[in-house]
Amino acid sequence: MGGGGGGGGGGGGRGLRAEIASGGGSVGSEPCITDETGAQRQLQYICLHLGRGGGFAFQEARAQKVKEADSSRAYIHTAFVDQHPHKEEEEEEEEEEEEDRSVRTQDVHQLIHEKQRRPAAAILSSLPNIHQLVRKMYPVKLLLEIHGRRSTCDAQEPGRLTATLLTSILAAVLGSLQIGYHTGNINAPAKIIEEFFNHTWRARHNQTISDHSLTLLWSLSVSIKDFGALLGSLGVKFLADSYGRRNSILIVNALSVVGTCLMCASKASESFEVLILGRLVFGLFCGLVMSLNPLYIQEVSPTNLRGAFATLNQVSFALGILVGMVAGLETVLGTEHHWAMMLSLSLVPALAQYLVLPFCPESPRYLLFNRGEESKAEAALLRLRGSTEKVSAELEEMKEEAAHTQTGVTIHEFFKKRRYKQPIIIVLFVNLGSQLSGFNAIINYSTRMFQANFDQAKYLTLGVGAVNVTFTLVAFFLMEKAGRRRLLLTGFISIAVCNLLMTIVDSVLYLAPQLRSLLVLLVFCLISAYELGPGPISWFIAAELFDQPARPIAMAFTSMLNWGGKFVLALLFPPLLKICGEFVYLLFMTMALVAFVFTWFRLPETKGRTFDDIAEEFRGAEEIPLHNKIGFNTFN
Repeated sequence: MGGGGGGGGGGGGRGLRAEIASGGGSVGSEPCITDETGAQRQLQYICLHLGRGGGFAFQEARAQKVKEADSSRAYIHTAFVDQHPHKEEEEEEEEEEEEDRSVRTQDVHQLIHEKQRRPAAAILSSLPNIHQLVRKMYPVKLLLEIHGRRSTCDAQEPGRLTATLLTSILAAVLGSLQIGYHTGNINAPAKIIEEFFNHTWRARHNQTISDHSLTLLWSLSVSIKDFGALLGSLGVKFLADSYGRRNSILIVNALSVVGTCLMCASKASESFEVLILGRLVFGLFCGLVMSLNPLYIQEVSPTNLRGAFATLNQVSFALGILVGMVAGLETVLGTEHHWAMMLSLSLVPALAQYLVLPFCPESPRYLLFNRGEESKAEAALLRLRGSTEKVSAELEEMKEEAAHTQTGVTIHEFFKKRRYKQPIIIVLFVNLGSQLSGFNAIINYSTRMFQANFDQAKYLTLGVGAVNVTFTLVAFFLMEKAGRRRLLLTGFISIAVCNLLMTIVDSVLYLAPQLRSLLVLLVFCLISAYELGPGPISWFIAAELFDQPARPIAMAFTSMLNWGGKFVLALLFPPLLKICGEFVYLLFMTMALVAFVFTWFRLPETKGRTFDDIAEEFRGAEEIPLHNKIGFNTFN
């Protein structure tokens, strides 16, 4: 697939080269800057072909877009006039400079020809004077302003881990640890809490609750957290833009404390309604913090560590699930007398977050883009990076991005503007494919699923939690090596295969009971495939695909999709399992396959790329119809 796209790209590159040579006012066959259009075309040619390469068909379209959109910019005209103050005098000197220009242009063509056969890093290392070559051909100011961002030839030095950066990220992910804990602790003691519901009902109505009503009440208790999270997602943009990323996390942490206290008080008050209300309030916290956390982490992390650090949010979530599963065991706190105490343990990370996070820096991007406080943004960057040189380079890049980024995006503009339609569709399919792949059904109902075939179902559920944590850690180490696309594709196709095999094994289990161990293995494989890619990436991919003004809305949209999918699945999975039996897994398989196909054709790789670089592709793709974007090489 990739090879075919590359071949097609070569033709696009030759077409663009011919266009540049003919449209740039060349003498003979050599391109030459004689007007603004020629300058734009040649600079686009250098930046795109000496940069990351690939996607020539898209690059040619983007070159045309730059030609049309930038020709009216006053600063381009000014830069060109500064370069050519006396057109007639330059024409007289042109013959003298023609030979020198010809040599330099041949050097560039040779460089591009070599790049097709060798990695970019090898070429750049073997040509230390490439910056001088570009500066001789065109003024750097003109190159930067026409291209709209820092040249990819001038790559930044990779960021490093500092104590402040690590502390900030670990303090932020304490929120997802709490969410994971209340996702896992409700599983093992389900029968005990259901008996509490029955006891409360009997004390009020002097009769036992029906099985149907009990099942409905329990499904509501499990799913109400996800419904609350769906509602909480609506407040992400307001909080993130009004109070900042860090302060918003601290504000919503109060919802976790209140919700947890209500859940603990339900036993003493002998009211299952208080338990349900507590999970609803805690759900509001979930919807907010699972959007604010990736937003904060992505904006404080250096580009080369951004994906790995964002994965720590999922690692913390998975660790919370495992701790919750352990705490819910009858041998620990999952007993009739201690289950309320078990629910209270999430107060520990909540209080720890209040002690640590206030001393961590606010997002530098928020301070610069939203507040316009350059000095505070620089101070925050200095604390996070620990190097004045890196701070200066990164701050300059952020200022360049801010120069051509609008100040704010409304919800109406978010869904109406063409530049956002493609990322919205990508986020939609990736998140729904992730949440409706079967993972959440296993996490919420694994104990009951295993009880039909195993005596020690609770300990098998504990194994699910252990596998969950293990493969989120694997994803953490692979995220910046394998990239987002590869991990998502591997995860979705593996999930689809696991669901298909689970359907087959479960349907013949009554004929061959010895296959029940294979069913457990398939469940473990599905969990590992989910956490390898779809699990962590679905939460933060929106933060990478959208520009700064649209990012809070994009994260709210992500949260709504994730929690909406969880809510529907938690509410409908028990009746679906009764109606469809083992064939319910085919529904999950279908969703995973749809997500796989869409990821293959539409999702660009975002690993190692700046926010502005990624957003620039979608800005440049505004006028390309969506039905034309069907290939792998649609994006670089």
